[in-house]
Amino acid sequence: MKCLIIAAGKGHRLRSKGDSKPLTPLFDIPLIERVIRCALEAGADDFFVVTGYKGEGVRVFLDRLTERLGIGITPIVNEDWEKENGLSVLKARDYLREPFLLLMADHLFDPSIVRKLIEFPLADGEIALGVDGNRSNPLVDLEDVTRVKTERGKIRDIGKNMNEYNGFDTGLFVCTPAIFDALERCAEETGDTSLSGAVRELATHGLANAVNINGQFWIDVDDPEAFRRAENALLANLRGKTNDGPIARFLNRPLSIRISRRLVNYPITPNQISLFSFLFSILAAGLLSLGSYSALFLGGIFAQFASVIDGCDGEVARLKFQTSDYGKWLDAVLDRYADAFLLFGLTWHAHADRTEGLVLFVGFLAIIGSFLLSYTADKYDHLMGRQIRQGKGLRVGRDIRVFIIFLGAVLNLPFWALLVIAVMMNLETIRRLIVCRDHG
Repeated sequence: MKCLIIAAGKGHRLRSKGDSKPLTPLFDIPLIERVIRCALEAGADDFFVVTGYKGEGVRVFLDRLTERLGIGITPIVNEDWEKENGLSVLKARDYLREPFLLLMADHLFDPSIVRKLIEFPLADGEIALGVDGNRSNPLVDLEDVTRVKTERGKIRDIGKNMNEYNGFDTGLFVCTPAIFDALERCAEETGDTSLSGAVRELATHGLANAVNINGQFWIDVDDPEAFRRAENALLANLRGKTNDGPIARFLNRPLSIRISRRLVNYPITPNQISLFSFLFSILAAGLLSLGSYSALFLGGIFAQFASVIDGCDGEVARLKFQTSDYGKWLDAVLDRYADAFLLFGLTWHAHADRTEGLVLFVGFLAIIGSFLLSYTADKYDHLMGRQIRQGKGLRVGRDIRVFIIFLGAVLNLPFWALLVIAVMMNLETIRRLIVCRDHG
């Protein structure tokens, strides 16, 4: 599907963040790039961007983005960018002769919204607008948002100063070329060249559909306060997309998100973060294997720190659109090496304290149980991941394992930490086998 993005306005209220609103970086990624990448993830594959204020800089950036992403991005110039946004849409009339997405360069969104719009059964001559019916949405600026009145899936009215409304205009559309005719009719008959005016024109004929997107993320990044809300929302969204265990959810993740918020502003890749976490784990393992309590204590601290940093690679990858199958696989491989070294270091220390074969046996069981738990994680998370994300189930994973190592080290109880890990990891592996069997 083709996608038209309006990026012509001046955006004077966001000037404190950047001279060109579409190029204003949010977590080191310009707003226009975030919109394009999310639309690309949702299914769009050919882009048209209407530029205006400081358009030359935007067009240069889009040329480079075309090369980086390997997609088609056609810039369209609007010399009348100071006028209403409907004129920017009209500039694309010669390029779009079939249904297309219509997005705003400063409206961020979850790709699932655009997927829903793409899948909407649009009839000839119709448009569909994503409408947020959550009137208490904390991300919405009530003084600036465009309001919508809907009835049985149809838009009845739209505007900024409406008193009777039941939803908000998200700025996310799927349109037929009928939108261009509506814009021209509206301009000729009333002098209104706004996009809302054209939607209102189509709504009078029952041709403007409302697609409910309640509860899904979107935000109009129009001023510094909205920019701050967008940052916080993107960071909060990181929590809901992982199958975290209790330690990761309540301890590691809050810390790692604070660190990731800083890391995204530097040219550090997720794979480099994975490697740094692994090297810190190796250092921790070396300290754990030494005989003194001070080394054991410090090793436990370093192991837990590495566990926190281990969450940053995925967070930075999602914030900067750098996720990859190889990165996930590399992180998993390095984690398995780190687990083996940490447990071996703890076993070595425990065996030095009590030179018994039982220590080696328990250490062996702890390592085997940890590996088997990791091996079963993929199928178990696929089956039970939704319940875990909703907080309806407990996930025993690496976060708990490393935290027990940390506690065993700082409390000077290395053998008992190994014993707890050995019992817990192997029992959880058996439980997963039963759960997966019972769920087919």
